[in-house]
Amino acid sequence: MYKRTLGLTALLKKKSFFLFGPRGTGKTTLIKHTLSNATVIDLLESKTYRNYLRNPSILSDQKLKPIVVIDEIQKLPELLDEVHRLIESERLTFLLTGSSSRKLKRGGANLLAGRAWWAELFPLTSYEIPDFDLLTYLNRGGLPVVYPSDEYVEELRAYTSLYLREEIQNEALTRKIVQFSEFLELIALSNGEEISFQSIAGDCGVSPNSIKNYIQILEDTLLAFPLKPFTKTKRRKAISRSKLYFFDIGVTNSLANRGEILEGSELFGKAFEHFILLEVRAFLSYARKNIKMFYWRSTSRFEVDLILGDKWAIEIKSSKLIYGKHLKGIRALKEEGNIQNFAVISCDQNERTTQDDIVIFPWKVFLDKLWKGEII
Repeated sequence: MYKRTLGLTALLKKKSFFLFGPRGTGKTTLIKHTLSNATVIDLLESKTYRNYLRNPSILSDQKLKPIVVIDEIQKLPELLDEVHRLIESERLTFLLTGSSSRKLKRGGANLLAGRAWWAELFPLTSYEIPDFDLLTYLNRGGLPVVYPSDEYVEELRAYTSLYLREEIQNEALTRKIVQFSEFLELIALSNGEEISFQSIAGDCGVSPNSIKNYIQILEDTLLAFPLKPFTKTKRRKAISRSKLYFFDIGVTNSLANRGEILEGSELFGKAFEHFILLEVRAFLSYARKNIKMFYWRSTSRFEVDLILGDKWAIEIKSSKLIYGKHLKGIRALKEEGNIQNFAVISCDQNERTTQDDIVIFPWKVFLDKLWKGEII
């Protein structure tokens, strides 16, 4: 088992929690090894699900331990009324896990009015993988079953098939499963690019409104997340379209039918940028940092890959040597004067600082400092 960064025990000392993460990220394994003394109710077990479906109030009739885990809570949102009551009356602590927030957000479910906070579990990060190998990760991604497997292509193919079958079809999130499958491949091919609803709709043969709905399904089922544009620039007008990134590089590769990613290739550069974004996203969540992620692109085509609040503007380059041409976007943004720190993360071998205070980080150095809490 991998040692995960997310500390469930510490979290549950503070509050009850919703814990969400895509299937296969290791929620069940983490709970098993961390909360061995908890009462666990698994709604994926058909008999358990049927019992609670018939009568949610039987939750209150059980002898429950001080910590109660309800796995896949989105399958039975009605249980949240009982959870709410037990938090109030019995002072029990709940961990409510799920792989989709769609039914809870859109079905009028009782979200416990602040009595439970929100946490996420992501695929494995570089910090959690002993003897981490970048090229292996860029090909396989970070799902705990996939990363160490020699049959990672088959594992990823099975995972994406399972997602379509169970998360989309069984939950009846869309009736057009064939069109949605085609959309998934197209959106994976444009991972990390600005979203054009009109263009994708034309390629898929559906309406732009359908594409908006499909993207919302991806976000609600945690398969993808938006990177919103940074628009607080005055000298240069900013693009206002969001980008979309999948939650895992391996899943992206599989959906897009990519071949092997080789060092120095164009796909290597795209996957490397994706990797850094995923690492930063996971760190911010696990460290409970309320810092938003953005990207910036001007109408005159200057671009910076990642902006963290007003603290950092970060360009991500897979080049082995960073020099002037790589710094045009970040220098253009620096002229605005509204970001505190500027950096480039790359495959460069040496950490250094330019004369205008842009830090050049080798990716290993940056991630080491990030996970030690020295960046943010």
